Amino acid sequence: MNREDTIVAVATAIGESAIAVVRLSGPTALPIAQKVFRGKRKEDITLLPGYTVRFGRFVDPQDETIDQGLLTLFRAPHSYTGEDMVELSCHGGRAIVSRILETLTQHGARLAEPGEFTQRAFLNGKLDLAQAEAVADLVKAKTERARRVALNQLEGRLSEVIHGLRSDIIGALAAVEVTIDYSDEVGELNYHELESRLSPICQQAICLANTARFGRILREGMRVALIGPPNAGKSSLLNQLLQTERAIVTPIPGTTRDLIEESLSINGIPIVLTDTAGLRVTADPVERIGVDLTLKTAEQADLLLFIVDASDLSSLDTLSPLPVMEHTGRPTLFILNKKDLITNQALEQAASQVRQRFPHCTDIISISALTGENIELLRDKLLQLTTASADIEGVLITSARHSQAIQEAVHHLQEAIATTRQRLPGDFIALDLREALHALGKITGETVDDEIIHRIFQDFCVGK
Repeated sequence: MNREDTIVAVATAIGESAIAVVRLSGPTALPIAQKVFRGKRKEDITLLPGYTVRFGRFVDPQDETIDQGLLTLFRAPHSYTGEDMVELSCHGGRAIVSRILETLTQHGARLAEPGEFTQRAFLNGKLDLAQAEAVADLVKAKTERARRVALNQLEGRLSEVIHGLRSDIIGALAAVEVTIDYSDEVGELNYHELESRLSPICQQAICLANTARFGRILREGMRVALIGPPNAGKSSLLNQLLQTERAIVTPIPGTTRDLIEESLSINGIPIVLTDTAGLRVTADPVERIGVDLTLKTAEQADLLLFIVDASDLSSLDTLSPLPVMEHTGRPTLFILNKKDLITNQALEQAASQVRQRFPHCTDIISISALTGENIELLRDKLLQLTTASADIEGVLITSARHSQAIQEAVHHLQEAIATTRQRLPGDFIALDLREALHALGKITGETVDDEIIHRIFQDFCVGK
């Protein structure tokens, strides 16, 4: 990407709409806009101050009117990109937008690459890399909480924490390096004092790293797999949670053979539900494929909802050999379905049997997918497991790239502390502290290479 080019793109969604916004940014943005815009005051817009809005006509190279609309002018460095920038607001018809884009490129603008406007904002110091990535997260946010987390990051709350950690590490590094270079003047390294200084820094980094799980859930959704033997009520439960008839429900075992995936939001937390084929040993090759898909889905899920028919637990006898029943460390909720068919005493006996056979289960909840009884209790439990130990109002790590970087920083801080405790020379401690600084710098962009930057922005939508 040549930063000397003037770039253009549609900043609004493609398709028919009341208005569309065409964004123009670069060194010749104003002269190019002057060629396509005819204001009623017949002003030279290249002489207008920033934050000026004018109504007029958009014209093609033959001076024929394409449409009427607004021109909004921003002057460097007080614009989104930090460059001279113009936004043309026109009617949102495809033909209109296409013709305006064509006219702007004829006058010298280049069609922007995905994320190039935000990339220029980063390169011009308007945003750091963490804030730039938050722009994409904000656009893609599916729930209110995801929006708030992305907005916090865009406003710089994550960057403030990272800068604070880096500042503390730099202070500790300076204390080490001064004893390396000037030991005669300042004395030998005080290892006890250094350890006391590094331990809270490392602990803060660990706490930040531990938010990555919940941050990923807010960004991508918590993956919940509905598994269990055939005819236990998995599809009925899916329909109850979604409040719609999404899955086919019949009394015939094995109705579901393929995966059914749907999303819902519980108190602003995105949940991705996957209904699966019933687990059982079968000779039917088609059903066997469905069972294999179930096992694969269960392995990738964040949470398992294991649904059984509380009135008939005999189906559990065939499940013990299946690998999905082994303890995996992920939470597993046992759902005793069809509680409307049995007495409370029988329900207690069924729960006792499940606890004995599957001691690793997280909890047991009895419901009726037919009547909807205790469905709200199940929703509350899903929310509790999703947000466990998460500070949903605080700073969160939401991307895999950030998570990897903070984990690297934690590793090097722990190594520096271990080296300090061994009373090794300061050079070894300084090496790990520099690596921790480098890892944290990847998050905000101080130490990231061009290839990573390009990879980040290529996932943005064009026009952003």
